[in-house]
Amino acid sequence: MQALLEKSIRRAGGWLPFDRFMAQALYAPGLGYYANDSRKFGRMPGSGSDFVTAPEMTPLFGQALSVQVEDALRATGTHDVWEFGAGSGALALQLLQALGGQVRRYTIVDVSGSLRERQRATLADFAATVEWASELPDSIRGVVVGNEVLDAMPVKLVARSGGTWHERGVTAVGSAFAWLDRGTDLRPPVEPEGAHDYLTEIHPQAEAFVRTLADRLVQGAAFFLDYGFSEAEYYHPQRHMGTLMCHRGHLADTDPLSDVGLKDITAHINFTGLALAAQEAGLPTLGYTTQARFLMNCGLVPLLAQAPLAQRIAGQRLIAEHEMGELFKVIGFHRGEFWDAVGFREGDRTHRL
Repeated sequence: MQALLEKSIRRAGGWLPFDRFMAQALYAPGLGYYANDSRKFGRMPGSGSDFVTAPEMTPLFGQALSVQVEDALRATGTHDVWEFGAGSGALALQLLQALGGQVRRYTIVDVSGSLRERQRATLADFAATVEWASELPDSIRGVVVGNEVLDAMPVKLVARSGGTWHERGVTAVGSAFAWLDRGTDLRPPVEPEGAHDYLTEIHPQAEAFVRTLADRLVQGAAFFLDYGFSEAEYYHPQRHMGTLMCHRGHLADTDPLSDVGLKDITAHINFTGLALAAQEAGLPTLGYTTQARFLMNCGLVPLLAQAPLAQRIAGQRLIAEHEMGELFKVIGFHRGEFWDAVGFREGDRTHRL
């Protein structure tokens, strides 16, 4: 990984924009974090994993989400489900168990070969229904889901220093990597108030992804769950150090230039930017709310009441404000007639985008 990135930096004239560095660190074939054989997903560090996502915490997550997926399949008259970045396959298993014969085909789009093998093992009982794809087809009819997939899409870093904006990139210094800023015309979509130095992210790749999805989704809906904010919150004057974060061994750090390929690199999502990109491409917003409100709208509370104690504790983390309930958001898009989607019936925040 080190040699590959050093070569890329040399070829680029000694400076690599951070989004290209992040793309290789995560997705370089056989070497990048999501392309190598490390375990990644798991509940505890002892398993050799680096972080846990909601489906690994408790099956109640997928059971609740299945209510919205079922609602969307019925409203759009479709029978297929598409999942982007399926991780361990836990969410796919939960959805398939809950939805049964309502899903004619479940397609997973994942670039990681090692994760695909783990998914195949997890979903062995649904081998006749599940298939895999490495890229989008020309057209999609069905319901699209993505849990914590947008945050792993490469971002550009922009830094305001002395009132002037720069793009932050990476250079090689001996056997290490270091930050190097260059002047740029890039700007965040909102100028953060104040004259103080400011570091933040912009998300051209995530926005390009939703534009492509808008172009390919001819019938159906899409739901993305991830951590992030609306634009006004994202570029708040006090968020002057950005949101870039790394995860390894269930510990977080802010240095993506060390242990490259051995840890996850993520950034929070600007949901306003996603909604605008989708809207401009002809894919309207169905709803936007917190994960807590969305899951409660989908019936998580009665599920908790019936669950064993360990599951109730894990389920509470999904909706607690100081855990995942407020930081994580859900955004939905639709192709076709608008309907009153169950997940957004109470607490919809679309007006805040």
